[in-house]
Amino acid sequence: MKKKYKKKPETQKLFVPVPKKDDGDEKSSSSSKPTNNQNSQQKPKPNAKQSSNTKSNTPNLHLATKEQLLAELEKRQDEERDDEVEGEDIEEEDSLEDNASRWIRGSFPEKVIIIGGGPAGMASAIYAARAGLSPMIIAPAMGGQLQGKGVDVENYPGLHNFTGPAVIASMRSQAATFGAVFEDDFVTKIDASSRPLKVFGNSTGVIEAHSIIVATGADSKWLGIPGEFELRGGGVSSCATCDGFLFSGRHVVVIGGGDTAMEDALVLARTSKKVTMIHRRDSFRASKVLADRVKNHPLIEIQWNTVLEKIEGKPISTPDNDSNDDDDADEMDLDDVSATATDTTEKIVSAAVLKDVVTGEIRTLSCDAVFVAIGHSPNTGFLDGVVEFHSDHPGYVQTIGTSTKTSVPGIYAAGDVSDAVYRQAITSAGSGAAAALDAERFLSEEGLGNEEAEMEAELLRELASEMNDASNQSDMGYNAYEDAGGRVHGVKESLGAEL
Repeated sequence: MKKKYKKKPETQKLFVPVPKKDDGDEKSSSSSKPTNNQNSQQKPKPNAKQSSNTKSNTPNLHLATKEQLLAELEKRQDEERDDEVEGEDIEEEDSLEDNASRWIRGSFPEKVIIIGGGPAGMASAIYAARAGLSPMIIAPAMGGQLQGKGVDVENYPGLHNFTGPAVIASMRSQAATFGAVFEDDFVTKIDASSRPLKVFGNSTGVIEAHSIIVATGADSKWLGIPGEFELRGGGVSSCATCDGFLFSGRHVVVIGGGDTAMEDALVLARTSKKVTMIHRRDSFRASKVLADRVKNHPLIEIQWNTVLEKIEGKPISTPDNDSNDDDDADEMDLDDVSATATDTTEKIVSAAVLKDVVTGEIRTLSCDAVFVAIGHSPNTGFLDGVVEFHSDHPGYVQTIGTSTKTSVPGIYAAGDVSDAVYRQAITSAGSGAAAALDAERFLSEEGLGNEEAEMEAELLRELASEMNDASNQSDMGYNAYEDAGGRVHGVKESLGAEL
């Protein structure tokens, strides 16, 4: 081959032993071309590197120095602080969103203040807000007949299988969407002796307003007997029109002797199997027409000279509860008072304990529901001496004609505060809308509620006038004679006189 090619071919060994080298030698050898043997030995290196990376990710506290531990600790503390700050920012944003509908005291009187957070107040707020009046609603967060109604509201159009609190929450959200603001407070007094009107809040103090819509409703009167409060929503009610259908084909009891009790008994007799009226006297105080209808109705039984002492309830029976009761009957300790004291099982009406006021006899009457119909009490005490009240219905605000206007211009009544006949959520909402329309018309006719806009317009006019004056002076240019004393032609005249 040497004779043929005149040159010895270069050869390379396939397997070369790799001796141990120093760091400097390793660096120099890494730059050289690897051999086949070296390639074969370098193939598993990526896996070794990967395994070393996984090992490095795991904390080796026993191998770290004190400085490294302190640095790692400081790093983690910084991360925790960043997370806390971020969480506080999120909470602050959420609180700002929640408080977007909270009232903030301004420099001008409110256009309209709505007192009450029921259907009448919420309907007024929606209509007033959509009219651009930015209404302020003063009402406690919890309260009202519909707010405390635990069963479903079934007689409000478009709202099926909604509880009372859910209905109010939806109305409140809708009003806030259009710009209504809310203040959780009680109104103690209204001063209508001067303008603007003054509303006194329990915690907010004095708030001035050009118009007021009173929608505080009327509370049902209760007996205050054992079981009455505990079984509300479980068979105890004060509205036969609202809840009577829930007890179709069952035995119900009505307490009272006035027109409200007569109306409730007649309404319940249409759907119930039997209606028992309980009255503490031997005659009704209701109108003769209604009383005669009740007396002659075949499904209504009257028990005279009788009062309700107690309402008894029983746990709601379900297949699961029945099976559990059978299994746990032998294990129940009847002497364990704590077990019964913390019993939170839902109950329904099972019986009414009655007492004869003449003989004193105590008897128990099995029934499925008890309707307390002893009247209503309008929440209008803070209006004493301010507006006129209905002569035939004490406590109810007297309105003018078919409107919601009261005896004081700028004050309107909506809902159960002026309705002693219907007292329904839907009729209250209708009167609330009418009150907002009446208030809007009053403000427009009197030219009230535009103070802020008028002040802004006046400031703009003054600013525009100042800018015009400044531009006129700049067009005239600089006059040295004005700076010297204001004599524009005085120099020439003096020169003429001397000559």
